[in-house]
Amino acid sequence: MDSALTVSGLTKTYPDFVLDSVSFSVPSGSIVGLIGENGAGKSTTINAALGLIRKESGRVSILGREDLDSDTREEIGVVFDGSNYPEILSPRKLNRIMKNIYRTWDEMAYFRLLGQFSLPPDKQIKQFSKGMKMKLAISAALSHHPKLLILDEATSGLDPVIRDDILDMLLDFVQDETHSILLSSHITSDLEKIADYIVFIHQGKVVFSKPKDELMERYGILKCGAAQFDVLDRTEIIAYRKMDYEWQVLVSDRENMWKKYSKVMIVPATIDEIMLLCVKGEKG
Repeated sequence: MDSALTVSGLTKTYPDFVLDSVSFSVPSGSIVGLIGENGAGKSTTINAALGLIRKESGRVSILGREDLDSDTREEIGVVFDGSNYPEILSPRKLNRIMKNIYRTWDEMAYFRLLGQFSLPPDKQIKQFSKGMKMKLAISAALSHHPKLLILDEATSGLDPVIRDDILDMLLDFVQDETHSILLSSHITSDLEKIADYIVFIHQGKVVFSKPKDELMERYGILKCGAAQFDVLDRTEIIAYRKMDYEWQVLVSDRENMWKKYSKVMIVPATIDEIMLLCVKGEKG
């Protein structure tokens, strides 16, 4: 099995939004970051892939299977932004419920993770902070030994220390090459740390799906004045934007552009900057 998740031609239409033939894959043993502005279609893609909403067309294969039967669901850990469980429960009571849901539930692993995250087992979830709730959700998702972990904005609103703890846990999870992660996030700096691939969705369409290293090591932003901008080879440009005192130009091979235009400034591009220029800039 080369891919833990394959999405092909996924389409879903709402009165004010269309998820338009979305296609990408999550290679086995990798972390794939799903990025895009709010309302771009990240959550709709995840919900349709998991069968939580009905898709109009397209195919989804999870762990080599197109049917999401009970065995396949056992092998998927899912964490959504916000509260994932009834807040009247405590982690200990949640454990009793999960034992009856998952055949593969590992009580020892669950309580070990609670201890690792300093989560009180007998305190009601409604008394937890947002960060504690997210750590609980991830602990529960990992405690039935999934092969695929899907997280929708799971680090949103968390402080940097807690986010770093969670990112470390995700990196540990994929040390097993049979494990894979799809992580939807608008915090692109998190994805720069841990992702292997980046899928960028804008207005319901996939703009690109590329290895993160290619984006970080090859893409760049060329900064120049109007005269220099006018002589640039347009075939080398992905997107460009006129700022107050300069042009900003997104290019896919900054080293090659530097060789051709040695008198202009070219700097590495962050994922945030790539996304911003693709959304707000003119196409090359």
